[in-house]
Amino acid sequence: MLDKKNILIISPFFFPEPISTGKFNTDFAIALKNKGHKVTVLCYHPFYPEWKIKRSQKQLKGIKIIRGGRHLFFTENAIFRRLILEFSFSLFILMKIKKYQKNKDIIIPVFPPSFAFFSILPFLDKKIKKVGMVHDLQEIYSTDKKSFLNSTVRFFIHRIEKKCYNGCNKLIFLSEEMKDLAQKMYSLKENILEVQYPFITLEGKVTNDLSHIFNTNKKHVVYSGALGQKQNPEKLLHFFNQASLSTSNIVFHFFSKGREFNKLKKANTNSNIHFHDLVKKENLAELYQKSDVQIIPQKEGTSKGSLPSKLPNLLASDCKIFLITDPNSELKKLFQNNNLDFVATSWDVNKLIKALLVLIDKPVDFHHQKSVANFIFTLDKMIHKVLR
Repeated sequence: MLDKKNILIISPFFFPEPISTGKFNTDFAIALKNKGHKVTVLCYHPFYPEWKIKRSQKQLKGIKIIRGGRHLFFTENAIFRRLILEFSFSLFILMKIKKYQKNKDIIIPVFPPSFAFFSILPFLDKKIKKVGMVHDLQEIYSTDKKSFLNSTVRFFIHRIEKKCYNGCNKLIFLSEEMKDLAQKMYSLKENILEVQYPFITLEGKVTNDLSHIFNTNKKHVVYSGALGQKQNPEKLLHFFNQASLSTSNIVFHFFSKGREFNKLKKANTNSNIHFHDLVKKENLAELYQKSDVQIIPQKEGTSKGSLPSKLPNLLASDCKIFLITDPNSELKKLFQNNNLDFVATSWDVNKLIKALLVLIDKPVDFHHQKSVANFIFTLDKMIHKVLR
C-alpha cells in the first residue's frame, strides 16, 4: 500500500480543456485524488486547441486549481506562440512555486512546456521528489525546419530539456521510442527512466446524440481530436479528398477545432468531407462507436516524438483503427505484435486509399482489441510508477 502523498502538478494544460494533454492531466489528477492523495495544480485558464484564453472559474472537487494567464494573448505564428507560452508560464510558476511547494512530497512537471521547470529548478526544495512526465519531445518536431529562427529555437530546446530531464528524480515517458531517444540525446541515467503508455479514459455509457451526423446508409471515416502539424493535416485532407473520389459510399469527417482545423475547413471544397466541433466528453464513446474507421495520423519522421493519447480509448471501443506511422515505429510494432489492424507506413495516397477500402469492409475482432487495450493501457500502472 502506497502512502498518501501531497502532490503538485505543473502544466498549463488542465480542466476544462477537452482534449490532448489537458484531458490527460485532468484524468490523472482525478485518479490521484480518488486514491486519497492531496492534489494541487498550477495551470493556465483553458486555451487549447484554439490558443485563445477562456477564463474559467470551474473547479474539481478535492483538487486545488491555481490558474494563471487570464490576460494572455497568443499570436498566429506557431514559433512565437510557443515562445509566449514558455516565457509567460515560466513567470507564472516562478511567482507561485515558493508558496505551493510547501509541504509537498512530489512535484510532477508535465513536459512540454519545459522552461517553467527549468526556471524554478534552483528554487525547489531538494527533499521534494521530482517526477517528470514527458508527453512530447519538442526537439523532434523542429528538426525538419531549417530557418535560422528554428535552428536557434531548437538549440535552446535541447539545452532546456536536457537540464529539466536531468533535474528530475524520475521520468515517465509515454513510449519506449521517446525514452530511448531522450536517453541518447540528453545523456539520461537509465535508473531514473520509466515507460508507461497512456491510459483508457473512455466512459462506459454510450449516448445517442450524434445520429444526425452519421447517415446509416454510408460508411464513416473519421479524424477526431487535436489537429496540429504532427498529424500532417494538409496530407490528411488530401487523402480524404482523393479517397472520396474512389467511392460514393464513404463520408469523411474532422472533429476538432483550432487554427489548423479552421485552415482545412476553409480550404475544403469537397461535399463528402465534413467539419464538426469537438464532441462533448460524454459523447466520445458514441462517436467512436458510430465511426466505421478512425484515423490516427503521424507526420513522417515524428513517431519517436510522441504517442497519441487517444489510442487507448480507440482500442477500447468498437471501432476500426487506421494508423499512419513511420516504418519500424513503436506503434507499428505494437499493432503487429498484438494482431491489430491496420498500419500504413507511407503517405502515398494511392496505397492509403487501397488499404482503407480493404479495412472498411474487413471483419475486426473488437473483443481482442479491447483485451489488448485493457492489458497495456492502464491508469493504475501509471500511478504506481509515478508514486513508487
